[in-house]
Amino acid sequence: MGKPNLLVICPPDHYALRKLDAIRDSADIFVSNDIAELERHAPESDIVLFSGLTGASVPFEEIWRRGPNIEWVHSLATGVEKLLFPELIDSPVPVTNARGVFKRSLAEFAVMGMLYFSKRVRRLVENQRAHRWDEFAVDWVFGKVMGVVGYGEIGRECAVLAKALGVKIFAARRQPELSKADPIPDRIFATSELKAMLELSDVVLLAAPLTPETRHMIGDAEFGAMKSSAIVINVGRGPVIDEQALVRALREKRLHGAALDVFETEPLKPDHPFWEMDNVLISPHCTDRTRNPDWLELTMQCFIDNFNRYVRGEPLLNVVDKKAGY
Repeated sequence: MGKPNLLVICPPDHYALRKLDAIRDSADIFVSNDIAELERHAPESDIVLFSGLTGASVPFEEIWRRGPNIEWVHSLATGVEKLLFPELIDSPVPVTNARGVFKRSLAEFAVMGMLYFSKRVRRLVENQRAHRWDEFAVDWVFGKVMGVVGYGEIGRECAVLAKALGVKIFAARRQPELSKADPIPDRIFATSELKAMLELSDVVLLAAPLTPETRHMIGDAEFGAMKSSAIVINVGRGPVIDEQALVRALREKRLHGAALDVFETEPLKPDHPFWEMDNVLISPHCTDRTRNPDWLELTMQCFIDNFNRYVRGEPLLNVVDKKAGY
């Protein structure tokens, strides 16, 4: 076959595009973030690379309707809830994503969040600033239970790092049979058994994708099932948690703390209660933005590797279940 036409939805001057040099001999590439230009080139496009992470992007649905020859869509982000729409979902065109690319950094944040509360890091920092010698007791994480909600690539990586500290791993997933041979979890729960897992967990790690089924899946009832000493960590999607329910649980000390990288509305509003709560650790959705290796170059390399599979006629990796939404 001839060179495929690759349509890249991204600001043309973005530094991450230098990774495309590796395939310039194998594809005819057009890059733009202008909707009119993209619509003009869509009819001749075979592949669409949707940047999403590189600043304001255009609505892909408009491009799709003008691209009858599109054979493959790739998202540089892991979450595809903003990319999918009914016509794309119902089409035979595969969508791939960056599943697993950022898992190690997110897992490191999860472990840090667990240690932040168990070692009372906020108190350490405040004492140091005040030049105050204040001896106090801390907890250890060895033997604690981490309950992972959303045991995919990210959830499992969090479990791997926590397991190395002697933490027991419980995991809840939609298809628990997929993890029967996995040596990392000590126990697997179906999603219908979620509350039973939450009752037993010292740390609740959320790494679930955002779908209609997972939106606000953790609310008042779920927080009510948790131990008052439990720590909640969210590295998945903000709306998986009912934030107002979380605020209530934290204020009423029905939870020990929360380490959050994602939120229902981003950026987090200046008057949000989380800012003033000493039992919340806030990361502005950037814990996956590593400097070395560069996070965007990592996800671009994921696309390059998949592109090489495409031109060789090999099965694509990281194919999204469009109906499931991840």
